[in-house]
Amino acid sequence: MPIISAPQEFNEEDLYVDLATLLGSPLYLKCEGFNFTGSVKQKAAVAMVEAAERSGLLTPGSVLVESSSGNLGVALSVIAAAKGYRFVCVTDSRCNLASKRLMEAFGTTVHTVTEPAREGGFLAARLALVRKLCEEDPRCVWLNQYTNEANWRAHHRHTAPAIARAFPGLDVLFVGAGTTGTLMGCARWFKEHRPGVRVVAVDSVGSVAFGHPPAPRMIPGLGTGIRPPLLDEDFVDDVVLVPESDTVRMCHRLAGRGFLFGGSTGTVVSGASRWLAAQDGGAAPTAVAIAPDLGERYLDTVYHANWVQDIYGTTPLELGIPAGPAGDTRVLAPTSPSNS
Repeated sequence: MPIISAPQEFNEEDLYVDLATLLGSPLYLKCEGFNFTGSVKQKAAVAMVEAAERSGLLTPGSVLVESSSGNLGVALSVIAAAKGYRFVCVTDSRCNLASKRLMEAFGTTVHTVTEPAREGGFLAARLALVRKLCEEDPRCVWLNQYTNEANWRAHHRHTAPAIARAFPGLDVLFVGAGTTGTLMGCARWFKEHRPGVRVVAVDSVGSVAFGHPPAPRMIPGLGTGIRPPLLDEDFVDDVVLVPESDTVRMCHRLAGRGFLFGGSTGTVVSGASRWLAAQDGGAAPTAVAIAPDLGERYLDTVYHANWVQDIYGTTPLELGIPAGPAGDTRVLAPTSPSNS
């Protein structure tokens, strides 16, 4: 029976959903949303805060400042409240209202950027505001999830080994790409300890992470307007790009079976399903995908009929028809480490 004295002390590592019946391909979904911050970002948040404390950068009276599209902001809000720090989160207009309200409930000050930068979009605009806040107040400490090695090290230490213990015969792992902290932590661990496991990155169409052209994206979480400094493509075997309409479609297919997952999870599952369906015959691989969060924070967006129709020009019913993955999801040709 777990007994904790701080919310960040509990993290569920061993819950998986078997999606074979839904997808027609064997896929186990690692559910990261069952902790007190509600997402996989709890691991990176804890690791970055504790590293800053050990280094002396973060001290009593410090003000945490971070840019986030939602989940990391919630995770840091919980940890800041538990540890007694003030926290200022810089987000943008795509952040779910539920995430903003959660942050504010923990005492976080939320700044919402409403105009994207000409180069780098909303992320660049958020980072500019973070730098401005830090210049104005010497108490501010910016953890900088985009360059902080504690981000990927958290998943190298916890997430990847947990998957390896649960699936000793693992063949392929699907990980969403945002800051690429989860992706790089897992990819590095498997290349070091289980090099036969293929690591497939799943990204959103419109993200520039892997060198593709920018385009508007409305679902927070995966994807980025600036190439992630943490990303090292030598550790990534394949990349799958998923249009947001496929993300919404997959979220509704999962909800139709009683599983309410977040937008990032819909993207990862959609990309994994497409990748698995494209494989030539032979024995089905043992495959795991990481589900970053649950769906409650997306009730006003991905699961809201008017929002879906306004953004994508179609209804959730049309997007949620139980069918195979949409043909417009693109799977990039496999790349070897030397050609990445």
